[in-house]
Amino acid sequence: MPERHWHRSSFCAGGGNNCVEVAAAEGTGVAIRESESPERVVTTNRAALRALVLGVKADGIGLS
Repeated sequence: MPERHWHRSSFCAGGGNNCVEVAAAEGTGVAIRESESPERVVTTNRAALRALVLGVKADGIGLS
């Protein structure tokens, strides 16, 4: 499997180990990890990730 190219959240504070990172996975999948534990990767599909992000934005969870 080719190496993934991880992208960090724009909310990542100073590039430390408290960041959410995403990368393309096989097919139409998306891989998600926390930079503090990069070996623990969760894979989902784009539609599910989009629904999660839209739900978080709509509820204002974790947003200042």
